[in-house]
Amino acid sequence: MTATLENDLWVRRFHPAPSSAIRLVAMPHAGGSASYLFPVSRALSPAVDVLAIQYPGRQDRRHEPVLDSIADLADGVFEALTPWLDRPVALFGHSMGAVLGYEVGLRLQRHTGRPPVRLFASGRRAPSRVRDERYVHTRDDAGVLRELARLSGSDPRVLGDPELLPMILPAVRGDYKAVETYRADPDQLLDAPITVLTGDADPMTTLDEARDWARHTTGECDVRVYPGGHFYLNDHAADVIRLIGAELAQAQQGGPTG
Repeated sequence: MTATLENDLWVRRFHPAPSSAIRLVAMPHAGGSASYLFPVSRALSPAVDVLAIQYPGRQDRRHEPVLDSIADLADGVFEALTPWLDRPVALFGHSMGAVLGYEVGLRLQRHTGRPPVRLFASGRRAPSRVRDERYVHTRDDAGVLRELARLSGSDPRVLGDPELLPMILPAVRGDYKAVETYRADPDQLLDAPITVLTGDADPMTTLDEARDWARHTTGECDVRVYPGGHFYLNDHAADVIRLIGAELAQAQQGGPTG
């Protein structure tokens, strides 16, 4: 890959794996950044070439406008991935990233004729499951912060830092708006198997809502449940990474996964 691709604003390749036969595109949660996925990249390299996605409006992209729709984010990710499609691609996303991964997968199969090898959808109910609840993105700053604290996905030191909050809240609010206003097209099915990963005490996703990912694929849908809440993967990262690695190894061999 050229230096231009290596330094692409959207794609962070923390541990290049040029000999890998497969790529995993990893998309973080609402308010998250590519650096959250650094441990995944480190653990899967060199067997898997991990591309972590950096959304606009955070870290080194903090001066860019936040994209507050899943469609715009998916278009941006897909365009950024175009130079990286020289080998099979799998997708991983947590929370908002799961929905985004699904939409990126649809764009891959629609525009290239090559669906992803597999989608790993973590910490998010099926796209067809919409809850009747007050949107987080419409709350005041204190309300948004309470939601972040409830889900236990943010460093408490950051949530209590008055200098850092103005830098992170616009991205958090924009991401919540994107995922809360998203509505899936019921006629668009992903031609790829889906592995759903969920915590057994996740307030954002019931087991029934997780199982409904099966309605969005023409392939198999496997649901894996872990102890914990919305950020169960913080405590079970090693198990989740082992599962991803094993399923991608099976995919490369052309055998069954799950």
